[in-house]
Amino acid sequence: MRQSKRIEMLDDAMVAVLRDKTPAQRLAISNGMWRSARRMIEAVLQKEHPDWFADTIQREVARRMSHGSV
Repeated sequence: MRQSKRIEMLDDAMVAVLRDKTPAQRLAISNGMWRSARRMIEAVLQKEHPDWFADTIQREVARRMSHGSV
């Protein structure tokens, strides 16, 4: 499966908002986004594969979040 590379640019308003944040606040935001993405992927997998055990779902979540390197 071929993955296309895509660069997404932030708009100027978002750059200004993030620039005003402290490093700790920016880390907290990114951690929240990471956790949210993980929960969404987990929910989709649970719905698509109700027969999978929790450890199987967690491994697949990790694989997807790491782009296959786990």
